[in-house]
Order: sequence, then C-alpha cells, then structure tokens
Amino acid sequence: MNPTFDELKFYTQAVFQAVGVSEQDASNSAEVLATTDAMGVFTHGTKLLSGYIRKLQGGGYRSNASPVIEREGPGWAIVDGQSALGQVGSQFCIDLAMDKAATVGVAYIGLRNTGHIGAAGFYTQKAARQGFIAMVTGNDIPSVAAPGSKGPVLGSNPIAYGVPVPGREPINLDIATAAVAGGKVYAAHQRGEVIPNNWLIDSDGNPTNDGSLYPANASLAPMAGHKGYGFGLWCEILSGALPGGQMRWDVGSWMFDPTDQPSWHNAGFMVMDTKVIADAEDYSQRMNKLVDEIHEVETADGVERVILPGEREWANVAQSLETGINLPADVRSKLLETLELTDLRPNWLG
Repeated sequence: MNPTFDELKFYTQAVFQAVGVSEQDASNSAEVLATTDAMGVFTHGTKLLSGYIRKLQGGGYRSNASPVIEREGPGWAIVDGQSALGQVGSQFCIDLAMDKAATVGVAYIGLRNTGHIGAAGFYTQKAARQGFIAMVTGNDIPSVAAPGSKGPVLGSNPIAYGVPVPGREPINLDIATAAVAGGKVYAAHQRGEVIPNNWLIDSDGNPTNDGSLYPANASLAPMAGHKGYGFGLWCEILSGALPGGQMRWDVGSWMFDPTDQPSWHNAGFMVMDTKVIADAEDYSQRMNKLVDEIHEVETADGVERVILPGEREWANVAQSLETGINLPADVRSKLLETLELTDLRPNWLG
C-alpha cells in the first residue's frame, strides 16, 4: 500500500517529535522529506529519517536548537545552525533570504554549523513558487575525486536552482557535483546492481564499477570532469568559505561519525526577487516564451518533447497525490527502523 503525502508527512513529523523536536520544526522537516519522496528523489527523502533520528538521539544533532543570526545587513546574513537538523536551518534561511530580497532585490544567506540539509532543490522550488529565482549550494565531507587525483578532494557538493514561470510549475534543477550522489551508489549496491563505470574512481585513480569499494576505497567521479570539479569548488566557497563554516575534511560524516558528534555541514542561499527586479508582465511573457520554444524544438525518434528541469519531478508529485507515494523497498526498510519510536503503526508500512 502506498502512503498518501499527508500520511507520510504526519508519520515523519511524529517520529521527529518523539525524539524531542518541536512541533513546528518537526513539521517543517517532515515537509522536506515527504515532498522529496513525492518528487521521486528517494535517496534524499524519508530514507534518511532513521539516520537523522540516531544523530538526534546521540546529541550530535540538537533537537531543541534554533538557528541564530550572527551578523546581517540589508541583503545578507550569516546564520549559525546550532547543530539543529539541516532542514530546520535551511527552511529558516530560505525564508530569511526571501524576506531580505523582497526589500532589496537580491539576498545571500550563509548557513554554517548545521545538519545534513537533504534535497537542496526543495528550498529552491519553495522560493520559486513565491516569485524568487533561487540558488542553493551545500558542502560535505570529501568523497569526490578531482581530475587526476587518487582520492577524494571535495564533497558531492549539491547545487540547485529554481526559477518561477508564472502560470506553470517552476523550473527546478537539483544536482550533485559528483557524477552521481553517494546515496545512489549505496542504493544500487544494496539492490545488488552493477553500477556504471563512470560513477566511481578507485584508489589508483581509475574508473571502477564495484560499488562495494565506496566510500572506503573509492571516490565518486566528478560530474563532467573538470566542469563538475569547478562547480563543486564553487559550492565549497559559497557554503563554507564565505560564511566561515567548516570545509573539506573538517566537515563530518553524518552517517558514519559517532552520533554524539556534530556534522558541521554548511549551505549558501541566494535569491533574486523577480517582482522587484523585473516588470511582472514582461517577465511572465519572456519566461513562458522560453519554455514554449524549448518544448517545441524538433525531437529525436521516440521522444515526445524536450522537457525542462523539474518537469519530471512535478509529474511524479501529481502521480503521488493521485495514487500515493510508491516508496521503494529500501526506503520502507529504513523506515521500519523508526517504528519503535512512536505508537503509530501505519498500515502502509507493514
């Protein structure tokens, strides 16, 4: 049985509250995870819940912490996440960025000392739905090789952007700057699948399709070679260097470090208010013209039309709202680890 969006969100919120997270923070964090699953991005949805719970129970993530603005100006701020859930810090920061940009047009918020933020694209689409062009970056413990390296140099640092298209769903891109997110390597290996040979670089600097080597004896390959390496460095700068957060090996592993240890993740949030910068009618006409022209380009045999970033995810959301969220077996298995935390026994989980 597939859970509805509300069922999955309510259960996730209840689990967070069971370990001391406030009702509002639990609701905000559950919204991120359930929406990510509804979008079909199962590596970054409720599959992460049990790991977050262990970190909260161990004290590495603080259930009662609230983000604190350390310094700020009209169009910027530096926020200490206080080792709260990354979803808590990120929801706070994207809202703060929108508030500031609504006044001055453009805003940057740097978030340091937070937990793993989950899917960066959740925050960009949230802003885009309110009329803001948004970019979100994050950093992580090194797991990605650079061209020519034998070992990891940077994290699989995410970069996402969202763009409002009046009258339509937003354009929304969310990618790791690695060839693939580490979670996809874990998921494929757990399912017994042979991974493509352009996902990993072994300890000698050569491509490998052996998923069991990651992360101890292999690094993720950078997306598009030197191009992905360059964007990964950009994420490191906006997320870690600029706001004064931890970088590279000073960032922890939220999955493998002791549960009482913070993970010291960081993120950057940049937004532009189209309502301030552009004429509303002109912006709407231009964006819709752009989308229409891309949809109308000639396509290869068997391809209905060229799609824009986010369109596949919005189709998944529509399907999830109609038939429930079709959680894969590996997600359900991880959710089973949380059953003892609450009196809820959802029939969709088994």
